[in-house]
Amino acid sequence: MRVQWRRLKSLLFDDGRPGKPVKAGRCARYLLAAVCLCLHFTAAFAVPTFAEVQRDFRSSDALLYDRNGVVIHQLRLNPKERKLSWVRLEDVSPAFRNALIASEDKRFYQHGGVDWNAVAAAAWGNLWNTRTRGASTITMQLAGLLQEDLRRRAAPRSATQKISQVFVAQVLEQRWRKDQILEAYLNLVAFRGELVGVHALSRVLFDKHPSGLDQVEAAIAVALIRAPNAKPAKVAERACAMLKEQNLAAYCQNLQGIAELRFARLTARSDQLSVATGPQLAPHLARRLLKLAPQAAGKAAATVQNVRSTLDAGVQSFARDALVRQLSALVDRNIEDGAVVVLDNASGDVLAWVGSSGSLSDASQVDGVVALRQAGSTLKPFLYELAIEKKWLTAASILDDSAVNLPTTSGLYIPQNYDKHFKGLVSVRTALGSSLNIPAVRTLVTVTPETFFQRLQKLGFQLRESGDYYGYSLALGSADVSLLALTNAYRSLANNGSYGSVRVSAADAPARQVAVMDAASSFIVSDILADRAARAVTFGLENALATRFWAAVKTGTSKDMRDNWCVGYSERYTVGVWVGNASGSPMWDVSGVTGAAPVWQEVMAYLNGRADIPGKVKSAPRVPIAGVVAMPVQYESSLEAPRKELFLAGTGQRLIRLSRSNEIYPSIRYPTAGMLVALDPDIPPQRQRIRFAAQGTGNGHWRLDGKPIPVAARPGKESAYDWMPWPGKHQLVLLDAKGTVLDQVHFEVRGALEKPQVARNRPRKKAADPKG
Repeated sequence: MRVQWRRLKSLLFDDGRPGKPVKAGRCARYLLAAVCLCLHFTAAFAVPTFAEVQRDFRSSDALLYDRNGVVIHQLRLNPKERKLSWVRLEDVSPAFRNALIASEDKRFYQHGGVDWNAVAAAAWGNLWNTRTRGASTITMQLAGLLQEDLRRRAAPRSATQKISQVFVAQVLEQRWRKDQILEAYLNLVAFRGELVGVHALSRVLFDKHPSGLDQVEAAIAVALIRAPNAKPAKVAERACAMLKEQNLAAYCQNLQGIAELRFARLTARSDQLSVATGPQLAPHLARRLLKLAPQAAGKAAATVQNVRSTLDAGVQSFARDALVRQLSALVDRNIEDGAVVVLDNASGDVLAWVGSSGSLSDASQVDGVVALRQAGSTLKPFLYELAIEKKWLTAASILDDSAVNLPTTSGLYIPQNYDKHFKGLVSVRTALGSSLNIPAVRTLVTVTPETFFQRLQKLGFQLRESGDYYGYSLALGSADVSLLALTNAYRSLANNGSYGSVRVSAADAPARQVAVMDAASSFIVSDILADRAARAVTFGLENALATRFWAAVKTGTSKDMRDNWCVGYSERYTVGVWVGNASGSPMWDVSGVTGAAPVWQEVMAYLNGRADIPGKVKSAPRVPIAGVVAMPVQYESSLEAPRKELFLAGTGQRLIRLSRSNEIYPSIRYPTAGMLVALDPDIPPQRQRIRFAAQGTGNGHWRLDGKPIPVAARPGKESAYDWMPWPGKHQLVLLDAKGTVLDQVHFEVRGALEKPQVARNRPRKKAADPKG
């Protein structure tokens, strides 16, 4: 610093004769000296360290790693410039380093930041109006890259900026090593278009790492530094001049053609917002984890980079390919979208997150893993689990698969089976395994929609409406759910009723498991879902749901074939698959067992066959857990073949007798809860009636607004009580013979009968007026 001050003092105050200062303009020179000195000290304090520059460097792309540290996705975050990860100087090819120094700063290793010989040559060239190489060194260019106010804009730098650039360059030379200066310059210098840094240039323009650049590629790259937007012919001319200076003139052959080919490729890529220079295995999860962090006050927005996920690269790749293969085979069935999720049962780690079918889809940006779609029959296992848990049903109980009309607030609800046929009396095991609709609806009548809704909420579905809003159709999956929530709920069945949220980032701690469902009831439902014989009524014994190892699985199809689901689990993994169309258009003759199930089967077989995955699935039969009792059962009239059935302790039956009504819990069938009845003003009041009806077993009694109705309620029979409605809010209660409340509903009647009541009160008010 003392040497620099002596140079400045000599330049400004001496006239060439020692000790003879120039008097004229002394004040102006003092002022100029003060300004220069101020600029020098300001530059000295403003220059960052090499470590700070590395720390603050932000790539325009973020990397998503799998659980083993393998890069599975590279996501573009900054659309304005393209910068890839920082590269060390030793990782850049010697050909590029030599070409750069030969072209930009031949005396780089000799000068102290400013090449005064080049400054003199440039000044002489300007004096005689001749073109020269220029006086800006690599260190001075780096100063312009590091300091915001020194960066070169559309207009040339001012005199003050040039002086500051000189001072910053000298400070850099004092504080940084030469290799650090060169390394930082290689990572920060701009090339053609949006490309910044040698790493981005190499990957995008030459499809290789900077360590692999040869002499020709290095010459073309360095030629772009001075004229980033020059035409290929001009770039080739400059590159050839550099090669000749290095005695490599033979490489000039076809140089212009190479440049044109590379620039044409770069132009084609620039039309895309994100250029894939790395793996593209998990685009949807990458967008969730690799995103711009919130901008802090007074600070530039930073990026979340190099996130390690819980995905497994092998599982992710196989699941994606299996989905694409299946959808490609169904291209003539009007189906183009799908999604796959693979969960680790113990930890909740997401091993695969395939959000779409990629190029097969017109809506590949839509994430099918979290998109909401109608659940179809996939909610039935949770309904039967709840009924078994409450001991309203057992796996051997008989349900009636026949036509049923259920009155609701919006009219009659008439559910039908998928094949439009009825099976008559069937066991719960057969009803669930074969996915029969009407037995499920009858079960929901017993459980009630609101109770079932509350259970689904605890399993993480986050349904938007109430149980009464969905009504009995909730048994058949009228609610919208996401594949991720559905798969995780099935994982709870695999874990015998314990629920915990999933984990997608390796930095997150595993979620705590909470007991939501009864363990023994969950075990029984899992046994039903793994029973080939139970599903044979609808699907047959050999289908895409059959595996060579133990696995429980359920399919589902939404209304009008808009969604196909297949979700199932082994001892170690849970796999969920959805196929359909993101647009909501229906598929053509595709069901869950033909659409989504083949993908599920293929992925599950892959997981079972991978020897490198710990906890490989075993094919041995599962042993009943505590609270589950296995005993042989027989059905009256040989309704179903004798078998060994699973029961909750204390609920076992060896002989199952047939009865169409003894399996339904007594409940009020009509009116429904919250129903609003409007009286018809055109019909005489004495001719209007509301029929109170109940279903279930045994005899009961009605009580309306706290007063008994002297007519027995006989659930399941034809008799009912016809009540003449009266305006107002009412409570109807169903009691058993002992007076225990079996069910109750609240409803309201509105109509013109309120007016006569007011009219009858008016004469009394008039009679009281004279007394006033």
